[in-house]
Amino acid sequence: MRTNDMPEKMDAPDCDPALLERTYRHFDVINALFSGWRGVYQRHLRPHLSASQPQRLLDIGFGGGDVPRKLAMWAAQDGLKLEITAIDADARALRYVSALSPVPGVQFRQAMSHELVREGQTFDLVVSNHMLHHLSPAELSTLLEDSQQLCGEGGKVIHSDLERHPLAYALFNALTVPLFRRSLIRHDGLLSIRRSFTPSELRQIAPPGWQVMRGAPFHTLLIYSPTNQNA
Repeated sequence: MRTNDMPEKMDAPDCDPALLERTYRHFDVINALFSGWRGVYQRHLRPHLSASQPQRLLDIGFGGGDVPRKLAMWAAQDGLKLEITAIDADARALRYVSALSPVPGVQFRQAMSHELVREGQTFDLVVSNHMLHHLSPAELSTLLEDSQQLCGEGGKVIHSDLERHPLAYALFNALTVPLFRRSLIRHDGLLSIRRSFTPSELRQIAPPGWQVMRGAPFHTLLIYSPTNQNA
């Protein structure tokens, strides 16, 4: 059964700053090993990109900033033009990424999705990583509504999240025992799996027009494309 009433330690306002910074830093390793963003980029994002026409991508809830930085670097390596805006509601996340070496084409800011909706912004691509399980039902509904409004005609929304599965929990528990002792990766990662949805649960709560697909092992993709709605 899904656990949704236990907050993760890194979300606490009084979280130890040193622990939080190490956790942000370790996200780079965790996402590279488990999250499958290289495959998401190749299959779902790269076909929308061009070598001549810049495309705009919005990353919601950037955390340690590693996902938007990697997406920008992969696009640059492929000779494709991609302009990324990455937002997070937590000022601590912005402070962390502001101290990193800049990556061309990536802009970080502290904001929530509804603020960008009010600004009238639209993007060719909208993504998030491991965010859905953090949200209450009302917050999740708002995020999906905002995502649809922020996604321009012909664009795509991809929310990637963990899949709750006993094998995922057991493997993550075993693999992280000798690692990440001085961060919240193991504690919050295990709790994140317990808080996450199964694919069938995600299909039940997804609004009309959204599609649930398999991503990397023990990951699901919640996808929306305005073009498909008009087909």
